[in-house]
Amino acid sequence: MNYDVVFFTLFRTDNPYSSISLAMAKELARTNRVFYVNHPYSLKDLLRGLFSGDRAFWSRLPALLTGRVRYETLDTIPRNFLAVQPPLTLPINWLPEGRMYDCLQRFNNRVILRAIRLVLRDYGVSNYLYINCYDPFFAGVLPKDMGAARCLYHCIDDITQDPYTARHGARLENETIRNADITLVTGTHLRRLKTGLTLPERLVPFFNAVDLDIFEKARLEKYHRPVELKGRQGKVVGFIGNLDALRIDYTLLKKVAEAHPDKTILLVGPVNSVELRQKGIDQLPNVVCTGARQPADLPPLLQHMDCTLIPFRCNALTQSIYPLKINEYLAAGKPVVSTAFSEDIRNFADCIYLADSHDVFIRQIDTALSENDPDLIRRRIKTAQANTWSARIRQLREVVERHADIHHHFSMETI
Repeated sequence: MNYDVVFFTLFRTDNPYSSISLAMAKELARTNRVFYVNHPYSLKDLLRGLFSGDRAFWSRLPALLTGRVRYETLDTIPRNFLAVQPPLTLPINWLPEGRMYDCLQRFNNRVILRAIRLVLRDYGVSNYLYINCYDPFFAGVLPKDMGAARCLYHCIDDITQDPYTARHGARLENETIRNADITLVTGTHLRRLKTGLTLPERLVPFFNAVDLDIFEKARLEKYHRPVELKGRQGKVVGFIGNLDALRIDYTLLKKVAEAHPDKTILLVGPVNSVELRQKGIDQLPNVVCTGARQPADLPPLLQHMDCTLIPFRCNALTQSIYPLKINEYLAAGKPVVSTAFSEDIRNFADCIYLADSHDVFIRQIDTALSENDPDLIRRRIKTAQANTWSARIRQLREVVERHADIHHHFSMETI
């Protein structure tokens, strides 16, 4: 696949937990130039950022205030990779559908398109793929005159299940899928939801995977006990990820902590829900909340977890999810206890512990800890090694080449 790749993505390079698009970009950058266009800050984000200690925001502030496009590099992706921070956009999601929203959405779109055009000019990009990762609010596909060889949309969640994104995102995502050359969907049920919006051959299952370079370190290297666990005895039961309001079952988390007082419940990730505090989970003596951690900082914490959790609610949103963290846990050889929230998670039944109720989930933790033998560990690792980002990028190359063959065949038939 001899293309440069231009990503436009919801997940900035400083995303506080594992990022699908950044993991893909890292793998692609082994052989291709990658231009990674961050989700823009809005004027509202600017005001909020001025009262934060966000180092990435403050480093970008001069460019944001002067309307410049900022180019950034990452130590974690040392070659073939350039991050791009676009200028400010307007916060318009609160507006109802109608002429005002459409007019301002076109303005925001032009901001992003100008930034991408600047990248194409400054770096001599001509033969390239464009991938929009779950951000249909801006530049869902590129205008034909920008010359992308193919425009791909990466659909990773049921956008209708979050009231904020559903407000305008559901319509914009459907438009994007109709216009994209290829749509990648990360879940089996999610693919069903998008069937009918485009031709079947343009709707491709593309499951999440693991960056082995990071997560197998939890198994292969030796780390000191993290400071967060200093002075704590007994087994550690852990969760890594975004503690958000829509996916996490906080009632279940509290029951787990109360049913296992002899164990430390280690919650690693940004807290984006009031429920953790409202239910008093963060005040329980055996619960430790670390806050956000960059992916490269996760192996020491994961290494010292004796059992890992996916305590997702079972609802319309999670029904469409193939969780990024499942293969990350398995790459470390860790036992996983999960709710049976989706068809895709149930496909891991031979190497994880699934629970269809809170009581079963709580009991499965002790089962997982007692059965943690070498054969099970090898089975987990083997499963993760079949679900790496390198394997997914090979699939992506095949999908793009197959689409090119189909497009060429169709063009020849119409001559």
